[in-house]
Amino acid sequence: MAAGLEQAFVRHGFADASVDTLREAASVSLRMLYKYMPSRVDMVLAALEYRHRWYMAEMLDDLLSDPAQARDALMTRVGHWMQSEAAHGCLFYSAVAADPANATLRALLERHKYEVATRATLATGLERQGVALLLIMEWLTQTWPLHGDEAVSAAKHLAAALATGQP
Repeated sequence: MAAGLEQAFVRHGFADASVDTLREAASVSLRMLYKYMPSRVDMVLAALEYRHRWYMAEMLDDLLSDPAQARDALMTRVGHWMQSEAAHGCLFYSAVAADPANATLRALLERHKYEVATRATLATGLERQGVALLLIMEWLTQTWPLHGDEAVSAAKHLAAALATGQP
């Protein structure tokens, strides 16, 4: 159900997805949808939780043990994710933009980014540079729609420079 909701929000946005569209995407009756997710916010949260687990697995599971290879693979994975799943940017930021006063959505965004940074820094040997590594990843997600593979290459260069302490 959450996977279908996630795809509906990707395709239609958070403001424009009608309840009927969400019900259809979840492949359940309206009654069943509201039984498990009594509000639109619950539907958004379920979709984002699903997206979080999927993103974490796609980006950070099974990275190579060598930190340099892990950094390179991580940036490649972000590029592939952008190409296949997120050409319009981060779904978490989009959700918060659609409902900026929602503290629960904001907390979910913060948790998602924190967990990404924490796991990414451990995998890449950059434990003390979580904000900088997250900044590179975020920059890549924002510039990929304009620059594609060139942005991935630049992100790899920046991540390598971060590891060596060289600009």
